[in-house]
Amino acid sequence: MKSLETQPFTAGRYLITPISHTNENGRFTASLSIRSGQGTSTHCRIVSFALEFISSEKALIHAAIQGQVWLKNPQAFA
Repeated sequence: MKSLETQPFTAGRYLITPISHTNENGRFTASLSIRSGQGTSTHCRIVSFALEFISSEKALIHAAIQGQVWLKNPQAFA
């Protein structure tokens, strides 16, 4: 079960979704979905991170933290 800190969250007009992927070596990487708008005006940006983690939960936590960093400074991933 995912913890509250790894669940999708909203901030203003954005939906921030932490994502975890399994690598071929059994480790995990983190990605972040930043979504805004609705219907045909929806925009989704995916940011992937190079770090590898020993668990899906740790990758999700990293992605969620990076989402909070992005909210404070949207140019952080430019």
